[in-house]
Amino acid sequence: MGNRGMEELIPLVNKLQDAFSSIGQSCHLDLPQIAVVGGQSAGKSSVLENFVGRDFLPRGSGIVTRRPLILQLIFSKTEYAEFLHCKSKKFTDFDEVRQEIEAETDRVTGTNKGISPVPINLRVYSPHVLNLTLIDLPGITKVPVGDQPQDIEYQIRDMILQFISRESSLILAVTPANMDLANSDALKMAKEVDPQGLRTIGVITKLDLMDEGTDARDILENKLLPLRRGYIGVVNRSQKDIDGKKDIRAALAAERKFFLSHPAYRHMADRMGTPHLQKVLNQQLTNHIRESLPSLRSKLQSQLLSLEKEVEEYKNFRPDDPTRKTKALLQMVQQFAVDFEKRIEGSGDQVDTLELSGGARINRIFHERFPFELVKMEFDEKDLRREISYAIKNIHGVRTGLFTPDLAFEAIVKKQVVKLKEPCLKCVDLVIQELINTVRQCTSKLGSYPRLREETERIVTTYIREREGKTKDQILLLIDIELSYINTNHEDFIGFANAQQRSTQANKKRAIPNQVIRRGWLTINNISIMKGGSKEYWFVLTAESLSWYKDEEEKEKKRKRLELKNHWEVRMRRG
Repeated sequence: MGNRGMEELIPLVNKLQDAFSSIGQSCHLDLPQIAVVGGQSAGKSSVLENFVGRDFLPRGSGIVTRRPLILQLIFSKTEYAEFLHCKSKKFTDFDEVRQEIEAETDRVTGTNKGISPVPINLRVYSPHVLNLTLIDLPGITKVPVGDQPQDIEYQIRDMILQFISRESSLILAVTPANMDLANSDALKMAKEVDPQGLRTIGVITKLDLMDEGTDARDILENKLLPLRRGYIGVVNRSQKDIDGKKDIRAALAAERKFFLSHPAYRHMADRMGTPHLQKVLNQQLTNHIRESLPSLRSKLQSQLLSLEKEVEEYKNFRPDDPTRKTKALLQMVQQFAVDFEKRIEGSGDQVDTLELSGGARINRIFHERFPFELVKMEFDEKDLRREISYAIKNIHGVRTGLFTPDLAFEAIVKKQVVKLKEPCLKCVDLVIQELINTVRQCTSKLGSYPRLREETERIVTTYIREREGKTKDQILLLIDIELSYINTNHEDFIGFANAQQRSTQANKKRAIPNQVIRRGWLTINNISIMKGGSKEYWFVLTAESLSWYKDEEEKEKKRKRLELKNHWEVRMRRG
């Protein structure tokens, strides 16, 4: 491919990009592109403006870029800009370009500083640019400003990941030099999707703002956090320069001077600065397009073939032949059923590697969200002890009892079990939500028949809602069953007994009869206190001591044996 052919590559992809943007979809083709990522105020806008040599991007505090801006730079003898959404108008005043970007952003996102993944396509023709296409993405932010949605950080994160996780995207990670490189949001995100650093290009801005005596030489020499494509340093205009309308050309000259005169960067001044960055990006993008063209071409051809086949079917389609249409609709509905089942059951074909979907999300609800909701149900032990004490006293009434009454135990346990209702119902709601989302995703293929899609969604969703009612009834019934009978003979029930009991069990290596009444969780009033002068006696009862014997003699023997075994514990505590 000659040099001329190489130059044509970027405009070729631009045409594809425009075609896809104008029909409103990407046709599942990942076009080779450079996505610009950086924290808020890392200097992304300045880098892009320096490429063009004009101020044309909105500026201000908070999130300024709220939609991806696909910026196509095209080398040309005359200088003007045009937008894809108003192709007829040529902008020669770049202040107007800024106003148009702001107006077009507000048109889709509203003025409440929300964000939208629908891109704005801007072409800039200029004698000062090299052919280059960049996608300017919103700055990574941490806190919502004004009336922005609370989850703005995650919305922006998701949008950026959507662009940079594609293998066909080169990532331009912009980081200011006056912050620690290890904490760079841009590099962190790039590392997530490109752990080997194969398609990330580092840009270090604000080199002139570093503390005196420090420099970024290690970073720029690619020693600190190495990337295969390396780092390039740039110096942008300060806010003061921008406000004072300092000319970008003068700024580029100042940048060149900065690198040539700085002792740490002098030896690599030729590999630094905005013009060099533009040249490197042009080369990298061209090579990247050249590498990905064969696979892009085969994908396009296979899509073209299937489209031609569909067109052929439509040509042969006679309005008076209802069987074809019915067949097509039936196939779509069957496909919907298959898709839905695959998403829920999981399947190997076309598996989504970017996010969890369908069945996997429901699995996560059961194994992560639901247990988490249960763990959140904390109870204060002091309160619980107080409640137990009150329950026991209230059930004894005017009498003072020796043993813990079953009723007290039941009253307390029931109170705890009832608390399970809320997390269980919440779990059902979450699962329902996921099912409905999955239905929507699966009906997207019925897009060409809006009524069919609507009706399919309605029927399936209604069915899910009916099941929801029955499921909730079933769950509440299950909890009521648990409440109505508590089986104290179950082997797990000893698990409630305290650790002391378990250790004696281990020592004696023999089964201990069921010890519900005395020790363990409900110990509070197993202890009846008899105050006699300055002494207090504590009685701890065990079930064996309560065994009933018809024969008095046997009872006497039993009593002595118990004394020997020390099962009646009389603890004396001196006042």
